[in-house]
Amino acid sequence: MSGNTIKILLAMICYMLIVIGIGLYFAKRAQANSENYFLGGRSLGPWVAAMSAEASDMSGWLLMGLPGVAYWSGVSDAAWTAIGLAVGTYINWLIVAKRLRRYSAISGDAITVPDFLSNRFHEKNKVILGISAVFILVFFTVYASSCFVTCGKLFSTLFGASYHSMMVAGAVFVVVYTFIGGFLAESASDFMQAMVMIIALLAILILGISQAGGIGAVIDHVKEIPGFLSFFGIATPKTDAEGVQVAVNGAAQFGEAGKYGFLTIISTLSWGLGYFGVPQVLLRFMAIRKEEELKKSRRIASVWCVISLFAAVMIGVIGRALFPAEPSLASASGAENVFIVLSQHLLPPVLAGVIMAGILAATISSSDSYLLIAASAFSKNIYEGILKKGKADDKKVMNISKAVLLLIALVGLVIAWDENSVIFTLVSFAWAGFGATFGPVMLFSLFWKRINRSGAVAGMLAGGISVFVWKNLLSPLGGVWGIYELFPAFVISCIFIVAVSLCTKEPDNEIVREFEMAAGSRTEK
Repeated sequence: MSGNTIKILLAMICYMLIVIGIGLYFAKRAQANSENYFLGGRSLGPWVAAMSAEASDMSGWLLMGLPGVAYWSGVSDAAWTAIGLAVGTYINWLIVAKRLRRYSAISGDAITVPDFLSNRFHEKNKVILGISAVFILVFFTVYASSCFVTCGKLFSTLFGASYHSMMVAGAVFVVVYTFIGGFLAESASDFMQAMVMIIALLAILILGISQAGGIGAVIDHVKEIPGFLSFFGIATPKTDAEGVQVAVNGAAQFGEAGKYGFLTIISTLSWGLGYFGVPQVLLRFMAIRKEEELKKSRRIASVWCVISLFAAVMIGVIGRALFPAEPSLASASGAENVFIVLSQHLLPPVLAGVIMAGILAATISSSDSYLLIAASAFSKNIYEGILKKGKADDKKVMNISKAVLLLIALVGLVIAWDENSVIFTLVSFAWAGFGATFGPVMLFSLFWKRINRSGAVAGMLAGGISVFVWKNLLSPLGGVWGIYELFPAFVISCIFIVAVSLCTKEPDNEIVREFEMAAGSRTEK
Protein backbone atom coordinates (compact mmCIF):
# COMPACT_ATOMS: atom_id res chain seq x y z
CA MET A 1 0.00 0.00 0.00
CA SER A 2 1.50 3.34 -1.06
CA GLY A 3 1.99 6.33 1.23
CA ASN A 4 -0.80 8.24 -0.48
CA THR A 5 -3.20 5.34 -0.07
CA ILE A 6 -2.35 5.09 3.63
CA LYS A 7 -3.13 8.80 4.07
CA ILE A 8 -6.49 8.35 2.36
CA LEU A 9 -7.23 5.37 4.60
CA LEU A 10 -6.31 7.25 7.78
CA ALA A 11 -8.57 10.16 6.86
CA MET A 12 -11.46 7.78 6.27
CA ILE A 13 -10.80 5.96 9.56
CA CYS A 14 -10.96 9.26 11.45
CA TYR A 15 -14.30 9.96 9.85
CA MET A 16 -15.62 6.53 10.77
CA LEU A 17 -14.57 7.02 14.40
CA ILE A 18 -16.71 10.15 14.53
CA VAL A 19 -19.67 8.21 13.16
CA ILE A 20 -19.15 5.45 15.74
CA GLY A 21 -18.99 8.11 18.46
CA ILE A 22 -22.40 9.41 17.42
CA GLY A 23 -23.81 5.89 17.61
CA LEU A 24 -22.42 5.33 21.10
CA TYR A 25 -23.71 8.72 22.29
CA PHE A 26 -27.28 7.80 21.35
CA ALA A 27 -27.03 4.12 22.26
CA LYS A 28 -28.52 4.30 25.77
CA ARG A 29 -31.47 6.43 24.69
CA ALA A 30 -32.11 4.28 21.62
CA GLN A 31 -32.21 1.06 23.62
CA ALA A 32 -34.76 2.42 26.13
CA ASN A 33 -37.76 1.24 24.11
CA SER A 34 -38.86 0.37 20.59
CA GLU A 35 -40.36 3.81 19.90
CA ASN A 36 -37.02 5.47 20.60
CA TYR A 37 -35.18 2.81 18.62
CA PHE A 38 -37.42 3.02 15.53
CA LEU A 39 -38.63 6.65 15.56
CA GLY A 40 -36.51 8.59 18.05
CA GLY A 41 -39.51 9.57 20.18
CA ARG A 42 -40.69 12.11 17.55
CA SER A 43 -37.89 14.49 18.58
CA LEU A 44 -36.17 15.52 15.34
CA GLY A 45 -35.52 19.21 14.73
CA PRO A 46 -36.03 20.80 11.29
CA TRP A 47 -32.38 20.66 10.19
CA VAL A 48 -31.85 17.04 11.24
CA ALA A 49 -35.20 15.95 9.79
CA ALA A 50 -34.46 17.57 6.42
CA MET A 51 -30.82 16.61 6.03
CA SER A 52 -31.22 13.07 7.34
CA ALA A 53 -34.18 12.49 5.02
CA GLU A 54 -32.16 13.53 1.98
CA ALA A 55 -28.96 11.73 2.99
CA SER A 56 -30.75 8.46 3.73
CA ASP A 57 -32.68 8.78 0.49
CA MET A 58 -29.82 9.61 -1.89
CA SER A 59 -27.24 7.04 -0.70
CA GLY A 60 -24.07 6.17 -2.61
CA TRP A 61 -26.23 6.36 -5.72
CA LEU A 62 -25.85 10.17 -5.63
CA LEU A 63 -22.05 10.12 -5.65
CA MET A 64 -21.51 7.03 -7.80
CA GLY A 65 -24.65 5.95 -9.65
CA LEU A 66 -25.83 9.32 -11.03
CA PRO A 67 -22.37 10.63 -12.07
CA GLY A 68 -21.75 7.22 -13.65
CA VAL A 69 -24.88 7.50 -15.82
CA ALA A 70 -23.84 11.01 -16.94
CA TYR A 71 -20.30 9.83 -17.73
CA TRP A 72 -21.48 6.80 -19.67
CA SER A 73 -24.38 8.10 -21.75
CA GLY A 74 -24.43 11.88 -21.36
CA VAL A 75 -26.69 14.50 -19.89
CA SER A 76 -30.22 13.41 -20.81
CA ASP A 77 -30.80 10.32 -18.66
CA ALA A 78 -29.07 11.77 -15.61
CA ALA A 79 -30.54 15.28 -15.92
CA TRP A 80 -34.17 14.26 -16.43
CA THR A 81 -33.84 11.86 -13.49
CA ALA A 82 -32.41 14.67 -11.35
CA ILE A 83 -35.20 17.07 -12.37
CA GLY A 84 -37.85 14.48 -11.48
CA LEU A 85 -36.23 13.86 -8.09
CA ALA A 86 -35.90 17.57 -7.29
CA VAL A 87 -39.55 18.27 -8.11
CA GLY A 88 -40.67 15.16 -6.22
CA THR A 89 -38.69 16.20 -3.15
CA TYR A 90 -40.31 19.62 -2.98
CA ILE A 91 -43.87 18.40 -3.57
CA ASN A 92 -43.49 15.60 -1.03
CA TRP A 93 -42.36 18.01 1.70
CA LEU A 94 -45.04 20.50 0.64
CA ILE A 95 -48.17 18.34 0.62
CA VAL A 96 -47.38 15.08 2.44
CA ALA A 97 -45.15 15.99 5.39
CA LYS A 98 -47.51 18.02 7.57
CA ARG A 99 -50.55 15.84 6.97
CA LEU A 100 -48.63 12.62 7.68
CA ARG A 101 -47.04 14.02 10.87
CA ARG A 102 -50.47 14.92 12.22
CA TYR A 103 -52.33 11.85 10.94
CA SER A 104 -49.76 9.33 12.22
CA ALA A 105 -50.13 10.75 15.74
CA ILE A 106 -53.95 10.78 15.56
CA SER A 107 -54.15 7.29 14.08
CA GLY A 108 -52.86 5.19 16.97
CA ASP A 109 -49.57 7.12 17.34
CA ALA A 110 -48.02 4.99 14.57
CA ILE A 111 -44.22 4.67 14.53
CA THR A 112 -43.77 2.82 11.21
CA VAL A 113 -45.33 3.31 7.76
CA PRO A 114 -47.15 -0.08 7.87
CA ASP A 115 -48.43 0.85 11.35
CA PHE A 116 -49.90 4.06 10.00
CA LEU A 117 -51.59 2.45 7.01
CA SER A 118 -53.06 -0.33 9.15
CA ASN A 119 -54.26 2.10 11.83
CA ARG A 120 -55.64 4.45 9.19
CA PHE A 121 -58.22 1.81 8.17
CA HIS A 122 -58.77 0.40 11.69
CA GLU A 123 -57.66 -3.07 10.68
CA LYS A 124 -58.50 -6.03 12.87
CA ASN A 125 -56.94 -8.86 10.87
CA LYS A 126 -53.88 -6.78 9.85
CA VAL A 127 -53.84 -7.58 6.13
CA ILE A 128 -52.40 -4.19 5.17
CA LEU A 129 -49.80 -4.54 7.91
CA GLY A 130 -48.64 -7.88 6.53
CA ILE A 131 -48.60 -6.77 2.87
CA SER A 132 -46.68 -3.61 3.75
CA ALA A 133 -44.11 -5.47 5.79
CA VAL A 134 -43.47 -8.06 3.07
CA PHE A 135 -42.93 -5.45 0.35
CA ILE A 136 -40.66 -3.42 2.64
CA LEU A 137 -38.56 -6.50 3.39
CA VAL A 138 -38.20 -7.34 -0.31
CA PHE A 139 -37.40 -3.89 -1.67
CA PHE A 140 -35.18 -2.78 1.21
CA THR A 141 -33.12 -5.93 0.82
CA VAL A 142 -32.45 -4.86 -2.78
CA TYR A 143 -31.70 -1.34 -1.56
CA ALA A 144 -29.25 -2.63 1.04
CA SER A 145 -27.49 -4.68 -1.64
CA SER A 146 -26.91 -1.50 -3.69
CA CYS A 147 -25.17 0.04 -0.67
CA PHE A 148 -22.97 -3.00 -0.26
CA VAL A 149 -22.02 -2.77 -3.96
CA THR A 150 -20.99 0.84 -3.31
CA CYS A 151 -18.74 -0.23 -0.41
CA GLY A 152 -17.15 -2.96 -2.49
CA LYS A 153 -16.46 -0.68 -5.46
CA LEU A 154 -15.16 2.15 -3.30
CA PHE A 155 -12.63 0.19 -1.31
CA SER A 156 -11.54 -2.15 -4.09
CA THR A 157 -10.88 0.86 -6.36
CA LEU A 158 -9.03 2.77 -3.65
CA PHE A 159 -6.93 0.03 -2.15
CA GLY A 160 -6.75 -2.60 -4.87
CA ALA A 161 -8.31 -5.14 -2.50
CA SER A 162 -10.85 -7.83 -3.35
CA TYR A 163 -14.31 -6.46 -4.16
CA HIS A 164 -15.95 -9.21 -2.13
CA SER A 165 -13.85 -8.78 1.02
CA MET A 166 -14.37 -5.01 0.97
CA MET A 167 -18.10 -5.42 0.43
CA VAL A 168 -18.39 -7.78 3.40
CA ALA A 169 -16.32 -5.44 5.61
CA GLY A 170 -18.58 -2.50 4.75
CA ALA A 171 -21.70 -4.54 5.48
CA VAL A 172 -20.36 -5.65 8.87
CA PHE A 173 -19.67 -2.06 9.88
CA VAL A 174 -23.15 -0.90 8.87
CA VAL A 175 -24.86 -3.76 10.73
CA VAL A 176 -22.89 -3.17 13.94
CA TYR A 177 -23.54 0.57 13.78
CA THR A 178 -27.29 0.08 13.28
CA PHE A 179 -27.38 -2.39 16.19
CA ILE A 180 -25.90 0.23 18.51
CA GLY A 181 -27.70 3.46 17.83
CA GLY A 182 -31.08 2.96 16.19
CA PHE A 183 -33.06 5.79 14.59
CA LEU A 184 -31.63 8.70 16.62
CA ALA A 185 -28.02 7.79 15.90
CA GLU A 186 -28.92 7.15 12.29
CA SER A 187 -30.62 10.56 11.94
CA ALA A 188 -27.91 12.51 13.75
CA SER A 189 -25.11 10.90 11.75
CA ASP A 190 -27.14 11.35 8.57
CA PHE A 191 -27.19 15.09 9.24
CA MET A 192 -23.40 15.13 9.39
CA GLN A 193 -23.15 12.86 6.38
CA ALA A 194 -25.45 15.09 4.33
CA MET A 195 -23.05 17.96 5.00
CA VAL A 196 -20.06 15.84 3.99
CA MET A 197 -21.83 14.72 0.81
CA ILE A 198 -22.68 18.20 -0.43
CA ILE A 199 -19.21 19.55 0.41
CA ALA A 200 -17.64 16.60 -1.42
CA LEU A 201 -19.80 17.13 -4.50
CA LEU A 202 -19.16 20.87 -4.67
CA ALA A 203 -15.41 20.45 -4.09
CA ILE A 204 -15.00 17.98 -6.95
CA LEU A 205 -17.30 20.04 -9.19
CA ILE A 206 -15.31 23.25 -8.69
CA LEU A 207 -11.87 21.61 -8.87
CA GLY A 208 -12.88 19.57 -11.92
CA ILE A 209 -14.04 22.63 -13.83
CA SER A 210 -10.82 24.42 -12.90
CA GLN A 211 -8.67 21.45 -13.96
CA ALA A 212 -10.43 21.28 -17.32
CA GLY A 213 -9.82 25.00 -17.95
CA GLY A 214 -13.32 26.32 -17.24
CA ILE A 215 -16.87 25.33 -18.09
CA GLY A 216 -16.34 26.31 -21.74
CA ALA A 217 -13.43 23.91 -21.99
CA VAL A 218 -15.53 21.12 -20.45
CA ILE A 219 -18.21 21.65 -23.09
CA ASP A 220 -15.61 21.75 -25.87
CA HIS A 221 -14.25 18.37 -24.75
CA VAL A 222 -17.59 16.57 -24.87
CA LYS A 223 -19.66 18.40 -27.49
CA GLU A 224 -18.30 16.21 -30.30
CA ILE A 225 -19.73 13.08 -28.71
CA PRO A 226 -23.05 12.42 -30.52
CA GLY A 227 -25.98 13.05 -28.18
CA PHE A 228 -23.84 13.62 -25.08
CA LEU A 229 -25.03 17.15 -24.28
CA SER A 230 -28.53 16.79 -25.69
CA PHE A 231 -31.63 16.69 -23.49
CA PHE A 232 -33.47 14.90 -26.32
CA GLY A 233 -30.80 12.39 -27.37
CA ILE A 234 -28.45 9.99 -25.65
CA ALA A 235 -24.83 8.98 -26.23
CA THR A 236 -24.22 5.33 -27.18
CA PRO A 237 -20.72 4.06 -26.33
CA LYS A 238 -19.37 1.39 -28.69
CA THR A 239 -18.57 -1.69 -26.63
CA ASP A 240 -17.00 -5.08 -27.19
CA ALA A 241 -18.58 -8.43 -26.37
CA GLU A 242 -17.81 -7.97 -22.67
CA GLY A 243 -19.43 -4.53 -22.45
CA VAL A 244 -16.16 -2.60 -22.38
CA GLN A 245 -16.04 0.63 -24.38
CA VAL A 246 -13.82 0.45 -27.45
CA ALA A 247 -10.96 2.97 -27.64
CA VAL A 248 -8.89 3.73 -30.76
CA ASN A 249 -5.56 5.54 -30.27
CA GLY A 250 -6.69 6.61 -26.81
CA ALA A 251 -10.05 7.96 -28.04
CA ALA A 252 -13.27 6.44 -26.69
CA GLN A 253 -15.60 5.39 -29.49
CA PHE A 254 -19.30 6.24 -29.74
CA GLY A 255 -22.04 5.31 -32.17
CA GLU A 256 -24.83 7.54 -33.43
CA ALA A 257 -26.88 9.34 -30.83
CA GLY A 258 -29.90 7.44 -29.60
CA LYS A 259 -33.36 8.98 -29.48
CA TYR A 260 -34.72 10.38 -26.23
CA GLY A 261 -38.38 11.03 -26.93
CA PHE A 262 -41.30 12.40 -24.95
CA LEU A 263 -42.29 9.02 -23.52
CA THR A 264 -38.74 8.43 -22.29
CA ILE A 265 -38.67 11.87 -20.65
CA ILE A 266 -41.96 11.16 -18.87
CA SER A 267 -40.54 7.81 -17.82
CA THR A 268 -37.41 9.39 -16.36
CA LEU A 269 -39.24 12.27 -14.68
CA SER A 270 -41.42 9.68 -12.97
CA TRP A 271 -38.52 9.06 -10.56
CA GLY A 272 -40.11 11.93 -8.63
CA LEU A 273 -43.21 9.80 -7.95
CA GLY A 274 -41.11 7.48 -5.83
CA TYR A 275 -40.82 10.06 -3.06
CA PHE A 276 -44.43 9.59 -2.01
CA GLY A 277 -43.74 5.98 -1.07
CA VAL A 278 -40.19 5.69 0.30
CA PRO A 279 -40.37 4.83 4.03
CA GLN A 280 -37.00 6.37 4.94
CA VAL A 281 -38.32 9.82 3.97
CA LEU A 282 -41.86 9.33 5.27
CA LEU A 283 -40.48 8.32 8.66
CA ARG A 284 -38.75 11.70 8.98
CA PHE A 285 -42.09 13.39 8.44
CA MET A 286 -43.54 11.28 11.25
CA ALA A 287 -40.56 11.90 13.56
CA ILE A 288 -40.24 15.70 13.47
CA ARG A 289 -41.07 17.24 16.83
CA LYS A 290 -43.43 20.02 15.63
CA GLU A 291 -45.59 20.46 12.53
CA GLU A 292 -44.63 24.13 12.38
CA GLU A 293 -40.99 23.24 11.72
CA LEU A 294 -41.78 21.37 8.52
CA LYS A 295 -41.77 24.54 6.41
CA LYS A 296 -38.16 25.20 7.36
CA SER A 297 -37.29 21.55 6.75
CA ARG A 298 -38.86 21.74 3.27
CA ARG A 299 -36.67 24.66 2.27
CA ILE A 300 -33.51 23.04 3.63
CA ALA A 301 -34.23 19.70 1.94
CA SER A 302 -35.13 21.26 -1.42
CA VAL A 303 -32.02 23.45 -1.62
CA TRP A 304 -29.77 20.56 -0.61
CA CYS A 305 -31.40 18.30 -3.16
CA VAL A 306 -31.14 20.72 -6.12
CA ILE A 307 -27.49 21.60 -5.45
CA SER A 308 -26.43 17.99 -4.90
CA LEU A 309 -28.22 16.58 -7.95
CA PHE A 310 -26.86 19.30 -10.24
CA ALA A 311 -23.32 18.76 -8.97
CA ALA A 312 -23.58 14.97 -9.37
CA VAL A 313 -24.68 15.22 -13.02
CA MET A 314 -21.97 17.76 -13.84
CA ILE A 315 -19.30 15.59 -12.22
CA GLY A 316 -20.11 12.85 -14.73
CA VAL A 317 -19.76 15.33 -17.61
CA ILE A 318 -16.49 16.72 -16.23
CA GLY A 319 -15.17 13.20 -15.75
CA ARG A 320 -15.77 12.42 -19.44
CA ALA A 321 -13.99 15.66 -20.40
CA LEU A 322 -10.92 14.97 -18.24
CA PHE A 323 -10.73 11.17 -18.59
CA PRO A 324 -12.46 10.32 -21.90
CA ALA A 325 -10.94 6.85 -22.23
CA GLU A 326 -9.92 5.92 -18.69
CA PRO A 327 -9.75 2.07 -18.61
CA SER A 328 -11.26 1.84 -15.12
CA LEU A 329 -14.33 3.75 -16.35
CA ALA A 330 -14.79 1.86 -19.63
CA SER A 331 -18.03 0.01 -18.77
CA ALA A 332 -21.46 0.92 -17.43
CA SER A 333 -20.46 -0.55 -14.06
CA GLY A 334 -16.95 0.93 -14.06
CA ALA A 335 -18.25 4.39 -14.99
CA GLU A 336 -19.74 4.60 -11.50
CA ASN A 337 -16.19 5.06 -10.18
CA VAL A 338 -15.82 8.46 -11.87
CA PHE A 339 -16.19 10.38 -8.60
CA ILE A 340 -13.43 8.28 -7.03
CA VAL A 341 -11.09 8.75 -10.00
CA LEU A 342 -11.60 12.52 -9.98
CA SER A 343 -11.01 12.71 -6.23
CA GLN A 344 -7.75 10.80 -6.48
CA HIS A 345 -6.44 13.01 -9.31
CA LEU A 346 -7.63 16.41 -8.11
CA LEU A 347 -6.90 16.34 -4.39
CA PRO A 348 -3.96 15.67 -2.05
CA PRO A 349 -4.32 12.30 -0.30
CA VAL A 350 -5.67 13.48 3.06
CA LEU A 351 -8.35 15.66 1.45
CA ALA A 352 -9.14 12.87 -1.00
CA GLY A 353 -9.73 10.64 2.00
CA VAL A 354 -12.15 13.16 3.48
CA ILE A 355 -13.95 13.51 0.15
CA MET A 356 -14.01 9.75 -0.24
CA ALA A 357 -15.67 9.64 3.15
CA GLY A 358 -18.54 11.41 1.39
CA ILE A 359 -19.25 8.24 -0.55
CA LEU A 360 -18.97 6.20 2.60
CA ALA A 361 -21.21 8.72 4.34
CA ALA A 362 -23.87 8.36 1.68
CA THR A 363 -23.69 4.58 1.84
CA ILE A 364 -23.88 4.39 5.63
CA SER A 365 -26.66 6.95 5.89
CA SER A 366 -28.81 4.92 3.53
CA SER A 367 -27.99 1.36 4.43
CA ASP A 368 -28.60 1.86 8.15
CA SER A 369 -31.99 3.39 7.30
CA TYR A 370 -32.86 0.51 4.98
CA LEU A 371 -31.86 -2.17 7.44
CA LEU A 372 -33.58 -0.51 10.39
CA ILE A 373 -36.87 0.05 8.57
CA ALA A 374 -36.88 -3.44 7.06
CA ALA A 375 -36.16 -5.00 10.45
CA SER A 376 -38.91 -2.94 12.09
CA ALA A 377 -41.33 -4.07 9.38
CA PHE A 378 -40.91 -7.65 10.55
CA SER A 379 -40.52 -7.19 14.31
CA LYS A 380 -43.13 -4.46 14.86
CA ASN A 381 -45.59 -5.28 12.11
CA ILE A 382 -45.45 -9.03 11.51
CA TYR A 383 -44.19 -10.38 14.86
CA GLU A 384 -45.81 -7.94 17.29
CA GLY A 385 -48.74 -6.73 15.18
CA ILE A 386 -49.87 -10.02 13.60
CA LEU A 387 -48.33 -12.98 15.41
CA LYS A 388 -48.57 -11.54 18.94
CA LYS A 389 -51.57 -9.28 18.24
CA GLY A 390 -49.91 -6.24 19.84
CA LYS A 391 -48.97 -8.01 23.09
CA ALA A 392 -45.26 -8.76 22.54
CA ASP A 393 -42.60 -7.86 25.08
CA ASP A 394 -40.83 -4.68 23.94
CA LYS A 395 -37.33 -6.04 24.53
CA LYS A 396 -38.14 -9.18 22.58
CA VAL A 397 -39.38 -7.04 19.69
CA MET A 398 -36.04 -5.24 19.61
CA ASN A 399 -34.05 -8.48 19.79
CA ILE A 400 -36.04 -10.01 16.93
CA SER A 401 -35.53 -6.81 14.99
CA LYS A 402 -31.77 -7.17 15.28
CA ALA A 403 -31.86 -10.82 14.22
CA VAL A 404 -33.93 -9.92 11.14
CA LEU A 405 -31.59 -7.01 10.42
CA LEU A 406 -28.68 -9.45 10.28
CA LEU A 407 -30.60 -11.82 8.00
CA ILE A 408 -31.51 -9.00 5.60
CA ALA A 409 -27.86 -7.95 5.45
CA LEU A 410 -26.84 -11.50 4.54
CA VAL A 411 -29.40 -11.71 1.73
CA GLY A 412 -28.27 -8.25 0.53
CA LEU A 413 -24.70 -9.53 0.35
CA VAL A 414 -25.80 -12.43 -1.84
CA ILE A 415 -27.58 -10.05 -4.25
CA ALA A 416 -24.53 -7.74 -4.34
CA TRP A 417 -22.00 -10.55 -4.85
CA ASP A 418 -21.67 -9.88 -8.59
CA GLU A 419 -18.96 -7.22 -8.83
CA ASN A 420 -20.38 -6.04 -12.17
CA SER A 421 -23.60 -4.98 -10.48
CA VAL A 422 -24.71 -1.48 -11.51
CA ILE A 423 -25.78 0.62 -8.51
CA PHE A 424 -28.16 2.72 -10.61
CA THR A 425 -30.03 -0.38 -11.81
CA LEU A 426 -30.47 -1.85 -8.32
CA VAL A 427 -31.65 1.46 -6.88
CA SER A 428 -34.06 2.15 -9.75
CA PHE A 429 -35.86 -1.18 -9.19
CA ALA A 430 -36.20 -0.75 -5.42
CA TRP A 431 -37.25 2.89 -5.87
CA ALA A 432 -39.97 1.83 -8.31
CA GLY A 433 -41.13 -0.84 -5.88
CA PHE A 434 -41.61 1.58 -3.02
CA GLY A 435 -43.05 4.32 -5.20
CA ALA A 436 -45.72 2.10 -6.75
CA THR A 437 -46.54 0.05 -3.64
CA PHE A 438 -46.78 2.84 -1.08
CA GLY A 439 -46.94 6.13 -3.02
CA PRO A 440 -50.53 5.97 -4.31
CA VAL A 441 -51.99 4.45 -1.14
CA MET A 442 -50.21 7.07 0.98
CA LEU A 443 -51.52 9.97 -1.12
CA PHE A 444 -55.08 8.64 -1.23
CA SER A 445 -55.00 7.80 2.49
CA LEU A 446 -53.97 11.35 3.35
CA PHE A 447 -56.18 13.26 0.90
CA TRP A 448 -59.19 11.15 -0.18
CA LYS A 449 -61.88 10.51 2.40
CA ARG A 450 -63.59 7.82 0.33
CA ILE A 451 -60.66 5.38 0.15
CA ASN A 452 -61.38 2.22 2.12
CA ARG A 453 -59.41 -0.78 3.28
CA SER A 454 -60.29 -2.89 0.23
CA GLY A 455 -59.10 -0.15 -2.12
CA ALA A 456 -55.86 0.23 -0.17
CA VAL A 457 -55.12 -3.51 -0.28
CA ALA A 458 -55.91 -3.72 -4.00
CA GLY A 459 -53.77 -0.68 -4.80
CA MET A 460 -50.74 -1.90 -2.87
CA LEU A 461 -50.86 -5.37 -4.40
CA ALA A 462 -51.45 -4.00 -7.90
CA GLY A 463 -48.60 -1.50 -7.63
CA GLY A 464 -46.04 -3.87 -6.12
CA ILE A 465 -46.81 -6.79 -8.45
CA SER A 466 -46.86 -4.50 -11.51
CA VAL A 467 -43.28 -3.42 -10.81
CA PHE A 468 -42.10 -7.04 -11.00
CA VAL A 469 -44.21 -7.87 -14.06
CA TRP A 470 -43.26 -4.74 -15.98
CA LYS A 471 -39.55 -4.98 -15.15
CA ASN A 472 -39.11 -8.67 -15.92
CA LEU A 473 -41.74 -9.48 -18.56
CA LEU A 474 -42.80 -6.32 -20.40
CA SER A 475 -39.76 -4.03 -20.32
CA PRO A 476 -37.54 -6.51 -22.26
CA LEU A 477 -39.99 -6.19 -25.20
CA GLY A 478 -38.69 -2.64 -25.79
CA GLY A 479 -40.55 0.17 -27.50
CA VAL A 480 -43.38 1.64 -25.44
CA TRP A 481 -42.93 -1.25 -22.98
CA GLY A 482 -39.40 -0.03 -22.19
CA ILE A 483 -40.74 2.79 -20.02
CA TYR A 484 -39.47 2.91 -16.41
CA GLU A 485 -41.65 0.51 -14.45
CA LEU A 486 -42.49 3.04 -11.73
CA PHE A 487 -44.75 5.14 -13.97
CA PRO A 488 -47.14 2.42 -15.24
CA ALA A 489 -47.16 0.63 -11.89
CA PHE A 490 -48.01 3.90 -10.08
CA VAL A 491 -50.89 4.57 -12.49
CA ILE A 492 -52.18 0.99 -12.21
CA SER A 493 -52.13 1.23 -8.41
CA CYS A 494 -54.14 4.50 -8.51
CA ILE A 495 -56.75 2.94 -10.81
CA PHE A 496 -57.20 -0.06 -8.51
CA ILE A 497 -57.49 2.13 -5.41
CA VAL A 498 -60.23 4.30 -6.92
CA ALA A 499 -62.13 1.51 -8.66
CA VAL A 500 -62.18 -0.93 -5.73
CA SER A 501 -62.94 1.78 -3.15
CA LEU A 502 -65.94 3.02 -5.15
CA CYS A 503 -67.24 -0.52 -5.68
CA THR A 504 -67.08 -1.48 -2.01
CA LYS A 505 -68.42 -0.21 1.30
CA GLU A 506 -67.71 3.36 2.40
CA PRO A 507 -65.39 3.81 5.41
CA ASP A 508 -67.17 4.00 8.77
CA ASN A 509 -67.80 7.20 10.72
CA GLU A 510 -64.83 6.83 13.08
CA ILE A 511 -62.37 6.54 10.19
CA VAL A 512 -63.95 9.59 8.54
CA ARG A 513 -63.73 11.52 11.83
CA GLU A 514 -59.99 10.84 12.11
CA PHE A 515 -59.51 11.84 8.48
CA GLU A 516 -61.24 15.16 9.10
CA MET A 517 -59.15 15.80 12.20
CA ALA A 518 -55.95 15.18 10.25
CA ALA A 519 -57.20 17.44 7.46
CA GLY A 520 -57.85 20.20 10.01
CA SER A 521 -61.54 20.36 9.16
CA ARG A 522 -62.57 18.98 12.54
CA THR A 523 -61.13 19.27 16.04
CA GLU A 524 -61.09 16.79 18.90
CA LYS A 525 -63.72 17.45 21.57
